[in-house]
Amino acid sequence: MEHPLALKSIPANTLFGEGDVFVLFGEMFGRGYATGLIEAAKAAGMTVIGMTMGRRDNGGALRPLTDEELAAAEAGLGGRIINIPLMAGFDMDAAPGEPTPTDMLGEMTLENWQGFKLDQDRIARAREVGVARFRDAVTRVMAELDGMIPAGRNVFFAHTMAGGIPRAKVFMAIANRVYKGRGARYMSSQALIDSDLGKLILQNFDEVTANSFGHLLELSGPLRARIEAEGGQVRYTAYGYHGTRVLIDGAYRWQTYTNYTQGYAKMRLEGLARAAWDKGVKAVVFNCPEIRTNSSDVFAGIELSLLPLLTALRHEGGGAWVDDLWQYCETLLQDGISVDTVLQMVHDYQHNPAMQPYYDFASWPKANSAEQVEQTVGTSQDIVNLHKDRKTLVSDVLSQHVVAATGRLIFGATSAPEAPVLWLDHDIVAQQLIAMHGA
Repeated sequence: MEHPLALKSIPANTLFGEGDVFVLFGEMFGRGYATGLIEAAKAAGMTVIGMTMGRRDNGGALRPLTDEELAAAEAGLGGRIINIPLMAGFDMDAAPGEPTPTDMLGEMTLENWQGFKLDQDRIARAREVGVARFRDAVTRVMAELDGMIPAGRNVFFAHTMAGGIPRAKVFMAIANRVYKGRGARYMSSQALIDSDLGKLILQNFDEVTANSFGHLLELSGPLRARIEAEGGQVRYTAYGYHGTRVLIDGAYRWQTYTNYTQGYAKMRLEGLARAAWDKGVKAVVFNCPEIRTNSSDVFAGIELSLLPLLTALRHEGGGAWVDDLWQYCETLLQDGISVDTVLQMVHDYQHNPAMQPYYDFASWPKANSAEQVEQTVGTSQDIVNLHKDRKTLVSDVLSQHVVAATGRLIFGATSAPEAPVLWLDHDIVAQQLIAMHGA
């Protein structure tokens, strides 16, 4: 794909209604995109059914939720949860008598990780075990789900699985260097990808972020056939990230957070949606704008792609609600600091010579550079320091609004999707927010 295909108008839900079924294929943890989509499904009167990753016992074995854990999870979701562990990935799996990939990282240190060699045959066997375990769990989930969906209902499968970082302490130290390190602490993201550790991570990312979607599409086939034979329709969505168009100098321009290591898996996710689409299955990956979440906070500077939403809101019509939002955001900043001051810092960052190579859509995901990290992390920290409270940021406020807007947009667009991969850029997000809150 040479250019991202963007959603250009606010879609209306023309399919889903009272009694239809919304299936969250993943577990909801804290703040994140799925929140907005679930709210849209509930507003339409859909029945919500969720999943769980399961939990690890003291020995590392995967188990279902306890009765207490299940009750808390269902209360948070506002729906039933099928209590069959759906932990994707293979970092904690192993062939009989062999160590898990995570165990294999036990002797890795910050000093030796780049030259640290992993037994690739053992990793391949662990991957086979993990994939077989996951597919068996999905098969059992589909059998249980079949008995929960009445005839004639439409079904919305929302895939939310992402991630796959092995639970090795050394990785957090490496990640802090790769995603936040400046000056002497700078570390090349390409060095990570080229290492055995990086190769393991990329494989696990593929299984969690992308291949789990492929297994869902395949193993829900019998259920989908039954639903369609009885007059219902089935849709599938997944959350992608592949950069976003934001307002730069009065025009919407594609840009991205650098370096996004999961980008390779996200492109694989897009490919799975295209393959399903070609077979007549309505599966869509929605590439959403950058927001701050529990999982994205490791990426220092991701909010620099989010802050321009404030300019997009005025560009798309503004109004009293937008003015109030600007004013509220200004109250979060130190006395004498305006939103315009922050946006000028973002503007200067966007135009810095070190950032220009990263506007090339075709080269995504591009490795970081020392100069780029200095600009990204440095500007991010400078903006955070302009707030009254480092725990209450303008980017947090905007993230909540983006979650709500994308939930509405995805829910509406999935009724009659236009393509297997769609971008939700700042223009359509701003238009949706203005429509929700009034011009």
